[in-house]
Amino acid sequence: QVQLVESGGRLVQTGGSLRLSCAASGRTFSSYAMGWFRQAPGKERDFVAATDWSGGTRYYADSVKGRFTISRDNAKTAVYLQMNSLKPEDTAVYYCAARWDRSGRYYTKKDDYSYWGLGTQVTSSS
Repeated sequence: QVQLVESGGRLVQTGGSLRLSCAASGRTFSSYAMGWFRQAPGKERDFVAATDWSGGTRYYADSVKGRFTISRDNAKTAVYLQMNSLKPEDTAVYYCAARWDRSGRYYTKKDDYSYWGLGTQVTSSS
């Protein structure tokens, strides 16, 4: 089992950058595939980015490709989301998620993940 706590969300000017962190408890963090999702008010929770257990494979939603980067540090049991060139439509609560998997796969659907954090608010505004 793993517990996840997101941090780093805040109000940022459009065009700016932000780095979100997700701290994970547990000694088996390196056995989990990780993902980031976001949910804007009144909308579904959408996929943003995912990585496999090693961080060697990464995948992004088209809406963030080229602007966001997912990374992980298994020694620190953390996953990160570097967000650049932020747009107003990036405003949402951002969640990290985990799924036990050592196959090298990544996952893009909410139902694929077993563990979730409580989220951190990101607001991009001019």
